[in-house]
Amino acid sequence: MARRLSHYDDSGRASMVDVSAKAATRRQAEATAFVAMQPAVLRALPKNPKGDPLEVARLAGIMAAKRTAELIPMCHPLPLSHVDVRMRLCENGVTIASKVATTAVTGVEMEALVAVSIAALTVYDMCKALDKGIEIRHVVLERKSGGKSGDYRRKK
Repeated sequence: MARRLSHYDDSGRASMVDVSAKAATRRQAEATAFVAMQPAVLRALPKNPKGDPLEVARLAGIMAAKRTAELIPMCHPLPLSHVDVRMRLCENGVTIASKVATTAVTGVEMEALVAVSIAALTVYDMCKALDKGIEIRHVVLERKSGGKSGDYRRKK
């Protein structure tokens, strides 16, 4: 059986997948993003007059995960049971990681990806006054579990 894109009907129109026949199971996903910035910007993070950029970004990521269905047209609204967003300073930027969980009929990959994406954009917003050249890189799904398609782990 050939795989096909699931968000299109037989006539090629975009459509929301009908998940009403699926069983609710525990589903988890993890995603990461990297925000590359100059060492001077990294050194300035603790002195940001807008507040702690990493804490603001962490909260933005959590809030965004809960609003994914409002941002991505074919995503189903999900009752999230857990959202965790973490930041780690590196010598050339900030690594952002999210973990999202639910017990529902569809997975939380998009919620995990939205969490790191919005967190990364928030880091940019909080630091852009120092450098407009900050780059958001490598927004990826690292892992997912649960559901009909089974487990996935990104190959490094």
